[in-house]
Amino acid sequence: MRKQRIEYDSPVDALVAVAKRLSVYEDRYRMASEEFFDKFCKGQMEDSMDFVEWGNDYQHYMEISLEIERGLRHVA
Repeated sequence: MRKQRIEYDSPVDALVAVAKRLSVYEDRYRMASEEFFDKFCKGQMEDSMDFVEWGNDYQHYMEISLEIERGLRHVA
């Protein structure tokens, strides 16, 4: 499988896009991403393609959130 690289104009645009993808998984599996990720990291979830992608998206979401937070600290 070939990975698709998407570039965004800003970290906020990237965060919104990832949040939308997380929302799809949360609706499909009726579970918050934070709860899913905790279970996934503990090995309580299978390694299906959906779960691996969900886990990657959640990690990406957390990294972008941290980047935005750091940027805001420098502005204030």
